[in-house]
Amino acid sequence: MKLLIKPLVASLALASATLAHADGIVEGRIIDAASQTIYKGAVVRLEEAKRQTLSGQSGRFRLPQVPAGEYTLTITLGDQTLDSRKITVTENTVTSTDVVVNDGDDMIDEVLVYGQSAQMQRALDRQRYSDRIISAVNADAIGELPDANAAEALQRIPGLSIERDQGEGRFVRVRGMGSDYNSVSVNGTQIPAPEAGTRSVALDVIPSNLISSLVVTKSLTPDMDANSIGGAIEIESISALDREGPFYNADLEYSYDELTENTNPKLSLGGGTTIAMDGDRRLGIAAAASYESRDFGSENTETGGAWDDGELEEMEMRDYTINRERIGAALNLDYEHDINNAFHLRTLYSKFTDDEQRQALIAEFQELVIEDGEEERDGTSRASGDSGLGEVSRELKDRKETQTIKSVTFGGEHFINDWTVEYDLGTSSAKEDEPDSMDSAVFTAEVDNIGFNGSRQPILFGSELYDTSNFELDEIERVRSYSSDDLNVAKIDITRDLIVADYPAMVKFGGKLKNRKKHMDVDIRKYSADDISLSDYTSGSTDYSLGNFGPSLSSSQLRSLMNTLAADADTEADAVAEGFVDSLIEDYTIEEDVNAAYVMGRIDMDQLQLIGGLRHEQTKQKSKGYEVNGDDNEANVSRTHFSNDYSHTLPSLLAKLDIAPDTQVRAAWTNSVVRPTFEMIRPNVAIDGDELEAGNPDLKPLESSNLDLGIEHFMGNAGVISAFAFYKSIDNFSYETEISDNDYYNSLAGEDDTTTTTFENGRTATVKGLELAYSQKFATLPAPFNGLLLSANVTFVDSKATIESDDGDEHLSRTISLPQQSDTTGNLMVGYENDTISLRLAANYKSDYLDEVGNLEDSSEDIKQSAQTQVDFNASYKVSEQIKVRFKAANLTDEPYYAYQGSERYNAQYEDYGPTYSLGLSYTSF
Repeated sequence: MKLLIKPLVASLALASATLAHADGIVEGRIIDAASQTIYKGAVVRLEEAKRQTLSGQSGRFRLPQVPAGEYTLTITLGDQTLDSRKITVTENTVTSTDVVVNDGDDMIDEVLVYGQSAQMQRALDRQRYSDRIISAVNADAIGELPDANAAEALQRIPGLSIERDQGEGRFVRVRGMGSDYNSVSVNGTQIPAPEAGTRSVALDVIPSNLISSLVVTKSLTPDMDANSIGGAIEIESISALDREGPFYNADLEYSYDELTENTNPKLSLGGGTTIAMDGDRRLGIAAAASYESRDFGSENTETGGAWDDGELEEMEMRDYTINRERIGAALNLDYEHDINNAFHLRTLYSKFTDDEQRQALIAEFQELVIEDGEEERDGTSRASGDSGLGEVSRELKDRKETQTIKSVTFGGEHFINDWTVEYDLGTSSAKEDEPDSMDSAVFTAEVDNIGFNGSRQPILFGSELYDTSNFELDEIERVRSYSSDDLNVAKIDITRDLIVADYPAMVKFGGKLKNRKKHMDVDIRKYSADDISLSDYTSGSTDYSLGNFGPSLSSSQLRSLMNTLAADADTEADAVAEGFVDSLIEDYTIEEDVNAAYVMGRIDMDQLQLIGGLRHEQTKQKSKGYEVNGDDNEANVSRTHFSNDYSHTLPSLLAKLDIAPDTQVRAAWTNSVVRPTFEMIRPNVAIDGDELEAGNPDLKPLESSNLDLGIEHFMGNAGVISAFAFYKSIDNFSYETEISDNDYYNSLAGEDDTTTTTFENGRTATVKGLELAYSQKFATLPAPFNGLLLSANVTFVDSKATIESDDGDEHLSRTISLPQQSDTTGNLMVGYENDTISLRLAANYKSDYLDEVGNLEDSSEDIKQSAQTQVDFNASYKVSEQIKVRFKAANLTDEPYYAYQGSERYNAQYEDYGPTYSLGLSYTSF
């Protein structure tokens, strides 16, 4: 605790020192008399003092420590000057000036307010005037984002790419770092993860009609959580105080999934009002809700990388049928007591339900071998086009999974002369519930004549595959699982504005307490019975365009069978025994406290801005789980308890230099720390003879030292040219490995030579890259070409990490690229807009990347994801001031997911989603 308090005391003493006489304060608000738009993010400039800021919530702005004198106050939005006036600042006084726009015949140009160029310009203004290196995506004045959800909007930013789930963007990678190494927060509050084992959060959890902006910070300052190596992603929601009076909007959309030929609805509603009270008091209420139900699917053929010199050992074909339902709601309250005191309450509710059925046809190729004088079947590899013996399974997975996220944050902001005090208290919880899944119902058959054709999209053949009488029940696995992630946060930030050697400056300090608890509970039961034929449990044929799949397993009939087996006491007892070990080794609870304190300072010296400071984070982890020795309910079971404490002091230095009126150079040296995933540190050990599987609660966190250097030139009209180089040195890179003959694991198993699959910290990993970006609206061209827009960016990344393993007495190591890191990502957008129409054609590209290390001695066994290029098209037509019609087409070129082993010729997984088309109608009251 002393380590936390000392920086705060030192900061308070420094801030209280009389470095220079406190001058005047300029503050005010930009008000839209027509309630047409939001003026958050307008540029407020004192010309003679060369001071500027961006207007904040409800259009408010504040410039402290302004020397006495006469100034020109200019308000601009994009390239248009909203207002310019003379003001006089006197010592030790507050100069209040409100700017009212749209109060006469001269209305603000709609191009600055609505559409693509408004989104781009607002984002660029924020990027330009930020203290940090950031990239942003802004909604326009009526709250429209350029893409279907937050993840897909963020993929347009330099250095970012997305992970898709069934073709939908959900998780974001930043500068080559996977989603577990980036933080996600909503309105300043970190969001926990409902999925078991992970820290990463899907970015489609908040209703899109409540999003005001998405900001990715690539160089952290000390007042930010240090838990991101790639970047910190902030989702900001709208405030009712951004408008005058009531407002509302409604959006109805229907989408068509070409692969499954399903039509799906999506509805969102939003609105709010501002209530003027006596004096300067204002109350803002904003709410939004959304509902989406989507029936879709995908088709898959995969080998998992089971190739051996061009021949295949096993493979499967899959067909997915999914209903995905999303319900989201949010309520935001903002109360301004006066110009110096404000309070806010932010709430979020998200419910995500996946109802999935997966049909699978699985084959393991075999041959006859002589064992102890007897002929037996044994696994073998087979060339494309050949046929022979095999074991075939038909399998059904039928699960319904529900994820919920709830978050509440209360906070305030207070200006007390030259001091600013901000605080937040937040609580959030995330849950994933799988109450009764038939994780697999498997029927098997031994056949004499099967094979496959093709290596990129291998398809099984053989008449015995389709004879249901060949198949008998092997096992039905029933799963009930529940995971929770609860997070409580309290933080305070205190800022003191100063004048140092006639330059405006500030000292900021604060602290944060964060308590997190991750819990996982799984119950697995495995049922089996004799003489149950597949013939009695099918329902029609599977619609599978990649080849001949054959009959579908009936979910309703198999659930009835599973319940019948469970009703028999002996069968149920056997099922519990068979699933006993698998159940326990998934159960754990991890508690994590992170306490932080920081101090930082900033000074603006004409063209140069410097920011420096320290952040100290102290982490305490406690975990409990199970050690299981055996393979059934007779296994020896004991509880495990672990604790791990560590702390980090993280310095940073950022600089911004204006080398020309519209050109600036940025540099940053920052340090960050990311804790291992819960899956890696789970306190469980499974022992089966001389083989063990274990988490590693003693894993060290990843520690990254980051360097950034870049230049930005702003051209107006949504225009920018920028280049940024970055370098990251990451200590304690974590990975999965095998350890042989380890004394600790030998003693656990009671064996002399064990092999343990676990997680270890590795040597230093490095990431280096270059981001290039360009955007421009060609407003100077003659009509109608003055509506053209162009945006392009490309990021080149190179990474290296060393992984190690033991194979008996031999120590193995290999240098790899970081998993999920593409060497090249890029975006190209061509758009056009005028007063009534808006068009956008966008392409996103990411090169291939390492997905899974196959063999430390042979990189040809690695699994890689192939390069992908996805093309999307958006169009909208403004029917009236309030009504707009939209058309969207996603994945126009039907880009599949394709992973391969060693060479692109050899399939690891091929999955086809097809294009999706949507038609929507929106209505707004403003």
